[in-house]
Amino acid sequence: MKLTAILWSLLVMTALMISSCYYDVEEELYPSGNCDTENMSFSQDVMPVFNQNCNICHATGVEQGNIILDTYEDVLPHLTNGALLGSIRHDNGFEPMPQGQPQLSACTIEKIAAWIADGAPNN
Repeated sequence: MKLTAILWSLLVMTALMISSCYYDVEEELYPSGNCDTENMSFSQDVMPVFNQNCNICHATGVEQGNIILDTYEDVLPHLTNGALLGSIRHDNGFEPMPQGQPQLSACTIEKIAAWIADGAPNN
């Protein structure tokens, strides 16, 4: 009886572990067709992406490539020359970013592009 209970518990735990890992890819969770790009905010939508993916290399004190993305004022120069969007889209002629990492998700790139297209407000 005890062995049956242990085997049953192991079976249930294994099933839960397998199912919990199924949707661990952002693109599967949020396909680009369902990407909400309305009313993008620098502080709520864009800066968290920079903090998570860019500021390891592009923060004050690190400044790889003489690029800092700590604040809105730091980001602005990279918008006007197209380098920011070109780099995260991996466009020809731009250094693909994040360097040595996979490209950001299509939805994340769409959100940043929408924020820029809306005039890159400091909101």
